[in-house]
Amino acid sequence: MNTSLPAPEMERVDPRRWAALCVLLAGTLLPPLDFFIVNVTLPSIRSDLRASTDVAQLVVSVYAIAYAVTLILGGRLGDLFGRRRVFVIGMLGFGLASALCGFAPSTDVLVLGRLLQGVSAAIMAPQSLASIHALFPDHEKHRALGLYGATFGLASVGGQVLGGLLVSADLWGLGWRSVFLINVPVIALAVPAAAILVRETRGEDNGRVDVPGTLLLALGVLALVVPLIEGRERGWPWWSLAMLALSPCLLAVFWRLEQRRERLGRSPLVPPSAISAAPGLALGLLAAALLYAVAAFFLTFAVYQQAGLGHGALAAGLAVLPLGIGQVLGPACGVRLVRRLGPRVASFGMGLEVAGLLAAAGLAALGAPAWLPVPLLLIGLGQGIALPAVVRLNVDLVAPRWAGLAAGLVSAALQLGAALAVALIGGVFFSLAPDGARADQVTSGFAVACLMIGIAIAMAAVLARRLVAPSARAAP
Repeated sequence: MNTSLPAPEMERVDPRRWAALCVLLAGTLLPPLDFFIVNVTLPSIRSDLRASTDVAQLVVSVYAIAYAVTLILGGRLGDLFGRRRVFVIGMLGFGLASALCGFAPSTDVLVLGRLLQGVSAAIMAPQSLASIHALFPDHEKHRALGLYGATFGLASVGGQVLGGLLVSADLWGLGWRSVFLINVPVIALAVPAAAILVRETRGEDNGRVDVPGTLLLALGVLALVVPLIEGRERGWPWWSLAMLALSPCLLAVFWRLEQRRERLGRSPLVPPSAISAAPGLALGLLAAALLYAVAAFFLTFAVYQQAGLGHGALAAGLAVLPLGIGQVLGPACGVRLVRRLGPRVASFGMGLEVAGLLAAAGLAALGAPAWLPVPLLLIGLGQGIALPAVVRLNVDLVAPRWAGLAAGLVSAALQLGAALAVALIGGVFFSLAPDGARADQVTSGFAVACLMIGIAIAMAAVLARRLVAPSARAAP
């Protein structure tokens, strides 16, 4: 690779950027890790705190809701007040919230801690992506974003395995509490490292936080996410459908408010000019949302392993490891592939995912689960190649001063895509394989879910091919 740069650009390159990346990836790892790691601890939490099923599910959903609602605000705060500063504040908040969860004496305190964790995670996470965009020159971004994508893979699969190991080990008699408390020493090391290694960057806009826009956007996203997460569990009550109908209205009012604020010279949360100056961004965000339909695979695969194949919880967690291995290896392959394929590498990775999903559906339908590790590895490789490429395609569409906004938008699109997929594809799966279903019904439901996820990712591949990002087209 040719690493020569013009003299002015060499002066702007931070010599500590790779060390800073290690710290930034800690902020990338913790939010998804704490989403997945809790799933395997719910039985222990219910037993210890005498919680009902609904309250136990709230421990998971309140984190996801708070995270999704706050992501765009988190990205914008970094643009306004400095990404390193906001990153450190988010990390400190996440550490305090983790300690609150770890020492929670009741479910009420635990749910409050999870709410604060979700908000802090959404403040912290976009700064990692925005800082990568600001700190690394173009020829190094694919490698840095490859490590960013590998971190997501490590979190999604490693979270479930690590959670099971921590609960089983019962370190110092902490049981499920160790799942939250393990964050504290990580953050105690990461915060001073961030202060030393990560260079401060920010956008050019020094305005104030758009409070009305923030509230309107939060209400609009809440009206979308809450019924998607809670509606199916509760049988789609009337209020969930009413909220879904209200969501587009709230988001439309939010957009009109943002246009008005920009005309008046005030700082909007999502500047319409930044969006209009980035043709293709809407398609890019839609591609990101469709790509993360793979989130539904983790849910349906776990149920298939246990209810369809009769495996235990630990065996089900270990069965997904080939996918995690693929997600870790995929970004390294993507760095090499991008030299030959350019921006088409995103569609290539998604094609691998679709092939893996079709193979998984076929093997399940044919009753040959012993061969599933092969398509799982293929799915992981495809995701590991496609995710960093789609992220870069989106971020490269906006001006560098809006990097925090773009990071928040992409992260929000991924999170909303996951919520939609789990609600819609999960709903189809559970309608085909309700509680007490026979093994063959669960197997059929899993095969159908794989096909639906494959269709969503195929659509994302088509959209990715249509994106226009001049910097992404250039050879790194």
